Amino acid sequence: MVVRAHRAFLAIFLLVLAPIGAVVLVSALLLFGVGPRLVFAPGRAVKSLIEMGGFHVPNAVGVVSTVIFFWVIIAAAGLVWERRK
Repeated sequence: MVVRAHRAFLAIFLLVLAPIGAVVLVSALLLFGVGPRLVFAPGRAVKSLIEMGGFHVPNAVGVVSTVIFFWVIIAAAGLVWERRK
């Protein structure tokens, strides 16, 4: 018997659980002593790329892009996990 995953579970994972996991991961890294420069490096890279284009962006852009970076990693790991099953 072949068991198929429901698309609703995938949507819940990608839209609810993975973003929460990304925020918790960033918070846990900061809580356990990883330096903010290292944690927010992906966001700082995005921010500097945007600023190289001549736009001045707030620090929130770096924070949000860091969370999106970790969300992509968690989502990719979840999709690989589902594909293996």
